[in-house]
Amino acid sequence: MPADAAPFLAPGIAWALVVLFSVLWIALGIVWGRRGKGDADDYMLAGRNIGLALSTATLMASWVTGNTTLLAPEFGYRTGLWGMFSYALAGLGLILFAPLAVRIKQLMPHGRTSGDFIRLRYGRLAWWVFMVITAVYTLGFLMTQAMGAGLLLQALSGFDYHVGMVVVIGVSTVYTLFGGMRAVIGTDFIQSLLIMVLLAVVAVLAFRQFPMPEVHARLISTHPDRLDLLLPAGLLIAWNSALFSMGEVFHNNIWWSRVFASRRSVVMTSFVLGGLAWMSIPLVTGSIGLVALARDLPLEQVNMVFPVMAADLLGAGGAALVFVVVFASLTSTLDSLLASTADLLAEDVYFRLLRPQASDAQLKQAARQMVVGLSVLTLALSWPRLDSLASVLFFTGALVASTVWPVACGLYWSSANRWAAIVAMAAGSAVGLSAYVLIAPYCAAVFSAAVSAVVMVVGSRWQPEGFDFNRLQEGV
Repeated sequence: MPADAAPFLAPGIAWALVVLFSVLWIALGIVWGRRGKGDADDYMLAGRNIGLALSTATLMASWVTGNTTLLAPEFGYRTGLWGMFSYALAGLGLILFAPLAVRIKQLMPHGRTSGDFIRLRYGRLAWWVFMVITAVYTLGFLMTQAMGAGLLLQALSGFDYHVGMVVVIGVSTVYTLFGGMRAVIGTDFIQSLLIMVLLAVVAVLAFRQFPMPEVHARLISTHPDRLDLLLPAGLLIAWNSALFSMGEVFHNNIWWSRVFASRRSVVMTSFVLGGLAWMSIPLVTGSIGLVALARDLPLEQVNMVFPVMAADLLGAGGAALVFVVVFASLTSTLDSLLASTADLLAEDVYFRLLRPQASDAQLKQAARQMVVGLSVLTLALSWPRLDSLASVLFFTGALVASTVWPVACGLYWSSANRWAAIVAMAAGSAVGLSAYVLIAPYCAAVFSAAVSAVVMVVGSRWQPEGFDFNRLQEGV
């Protein structure tokens, strides 16, 4: 957005909305936090008794980022149907993880983190490789969300970049710190409802004013290439999006913590429903991008398609609606990242590596300290702006896609070899990063996952390892 362009929402209204929702999230976080037992397991995993509605909502809300509500319309506007569909395919990560989630719950009923699985299944060296990949991905994801918060709130309301970033991270940190996983899941439930309802309002209004047949006819006459479902680049981007999302979900402790926190009877259903619910978001917002394209809507900055359309349809009310959606999207992702990463560091590094004699109270305190430490580190790394947030995400995709097959094979094959897992993650990451640099960023995850799969399968077939799955319950 040009520096001299007027924001979509008056700063006074924006500040009122920020104060309103910040107070609401923090108050709810404190209240929900006090309902728990007070031990580390309750703080980190909400008592392991989350039902279907809360489990589905937190999965969907954690996967909805500021990118989902703003980049999906841009993809639809820039590349048409494939842009919209390829972004929506990221929901496959949650859906395909559903059967693995049931398996995890069965094999590790008392597990806490994804690191627990890698350490027990493949050993300490594989754990180190996995943790390096996780650290790079998590810091990259935290940075994109923090910088996205600053940039989006600045574009929408005129907030200073650093002020917007500090506000969003600060609010997410406070209620996560006090309420732990209960606060994260509870606020995610409300945030998911807000996002779904408000996006539906914009979409309904858009297609009431500009019916789909009219939009289709206009695109056929002016941009027929945007409706081509055989576009080679679109197919490649779609594959990359699906594999990238699988890597993100299969390895990241956000989703493993949801498995451990949910009741066994609802785990599979919640992941399937959460993935389907999430896929509706980029499809709805991407279709709004198609409407804007059909109308030849003038745009000073193409990633502002959604705010421009909302303001065009609803005036100041539409701008306020977009602001609430973006604020809820950012906080729902940041709280999950902070909580799950803090749990991973507290459990795998502090407890398992540094202080195995730590008490339950010390483990809980370590998790809380990790939340604050991660917030401070994220602010420090995100203070200078980067030119491209998407490049950071594509870079991490080359790494996380290499973990898909070691995780999947390790859960089902007793013959999955630890050295094959180590080489699969290392080789997949190396090839994926090479493809990122030498070919194109959006194909990195495809190459990484392909190489990892070949290494994992061939290595395990060549030298099978007889693993006893009962060992996954040891030391957890």
